[in-house]
Amino acid sequence: MLPYKNLIIIDKKDVLPVYRQISQQFITLIQEGKLPPGSVLPSTRNLAFDLQLHRKTIVAAYETLVSENWVDNLPRKSYTVSPNLPTVRPRSYNSKRVSPFAEAGNFDFDHYELVMPLSRSSNNYRIEINDGFPDISLLPDQAISKQFKKALEFSASGRHPGVNLDGGSSNFKTSLRSFLNRTRGIDMEEENLFTTRGAQMAIYIAASLIIKPGDKVVVSEPSYFIAESLFEKLGAELIRVPMDGDGMCTDRLEAILKKNVIKMLYIIPHHHHPTTVTMSMKRRNHLMELITAYNFAVIEDDYDYDFQFKYDPYLPLASGDHGGRIIYIGSLTKVLGFPFRLGYMIATADFLQAAARMRTLIDLRGDFIMEETISGMIANGDLTRHIQKTNKLYSQRCDFLSDLVSTELGDMIDFTKPTGGMALWLKWKPQYDLSKIIKKTELKGVAIRGSAYCNGKDAHFNAFRFGFASLNEEKLAEAVHIIKTSAQGL
Repeated sequence: MLPYKNLIIIDKKDVLPVYRQISQQFITLIQEGKLPPGSVLPSTRNLAFDLQLHRKTIVAAYETLVSENWVDNLPRKSYTVSPNLPTVRPRSYNSKRVSPFAEAGNFDFDHYELVMPLSRSSNNYRIEINDGFPDISLLPDQAISKQFKKALEFSASGRHPGVNLDGGSSNFKTSLRSFLNRTRGIDMEEENLFTTRGAQMAIYIAASLIIKPGDKVVVSEPSYFIAESLFEKLGAELIRVPMDGDGMCTDRLEAILKKNVIKMLYIIPHHHHPTTVTMSMKRRNHLMELITAYNFAVIEDDYDYDFQFKYDPYLPLASGDHGGRIIYIGSLTKVLGFPFRLGYMIATADFLQAAARMRTLIDLRGDFIMEETISGMIANGDLTRHIQKTNKLYSQRCDFLSDLVSTELGDMIDFTKPTGGMALWLKWKPQYDLSKIIKKTELKGVAIRGSAYCNGKDAHFNAFRFGFASLNEEKLAEAVHIIKTSAQGL
């Protein structure tokens, strides 16, 4: 309800009767759009109490508004702003009135270059090919509901033990540490683990603590474009190292290190984004030698480690002997889906203390209820069972799509079947303009939303990520058929 005590000001020295002062100020509120048609006015008793007036004065003001058709008096209900207003009505008034927020800001601010669309219109496409997201229809909803209810009831009790200003639930950190030690072989204590609202927040905080304007930062070519944009926003000079079938070319990296002082390396050794390549053991060993020899910070982005289709996956770089130089970043969002914004960072305790202080500038306490929910799922094994189930299904979908792409698009593209993850990297041959293919597929009901590298400095890649995890075989087949027919017309 509006603060009528502050909006309606009575001047008892005014020759205008008090009830008319009230009615006229209500008319102004209606004309300004603060009380749109259908709005319920306060009861005469409540308004009289707020304005410290006799109730009969309020009744007289309301009757005046009713007589002038500004307000309707609904029997046994309330006074409401009329939908059929007199000549000077809000709809015609507002069509001429300019909102104070309708024009551009009258102060200087950073408009910031667009990195990706903030929103995408859904034109009822039959199929949307995403960047590689999980199938949320597979979520164990009953298990999640049970843990969520338990966490909500605990929170409602007002006890809240273990809620930290530096990032949420202590129970979640304890459970997550156990899970990560078990699945990634990373030797750490709880002080080495920091939770965030998604991996993107972790990357932002870590990079912000490391990079200063003018610092040289190494990234792959291509690389995760949002991270690139962040580093450049922080003032970094990016040095790009090419990728091949074994991952980042570490020989090229070594040549760069001999000529430059590097502040940081950003790398995705598992299921590299966007190419899906997993770095070979030989390259990993060489990279670890370079990290020690040249003493630079490393952000290891391991966004979907849990989805490995081989029985002998490589462990993260952070599991090796790196002298505390690696900041390991991951996410449970890729496991559970976009409704769950749960990320984490593993690093030295002093670095995470600085990260905690920085986090308080943008977010306090984290998402306690959701963290407690997932903590319970880790503890009782529900999360592990969900990962095992979906990993098997995603492997089948990867096999199905890879065979389909080889058969239907093999003469149009180059691709290598990944050993894990949730997407294929499809690189089109030069005669097939991906930007045109994307436009044609949309006309046929298939929206390609996976990261597309076909414009500007990335045009020479002419490639995009085909996320398969969230689509069943029927939709995968239909999508490939439409992409094929769209490409054939070029």
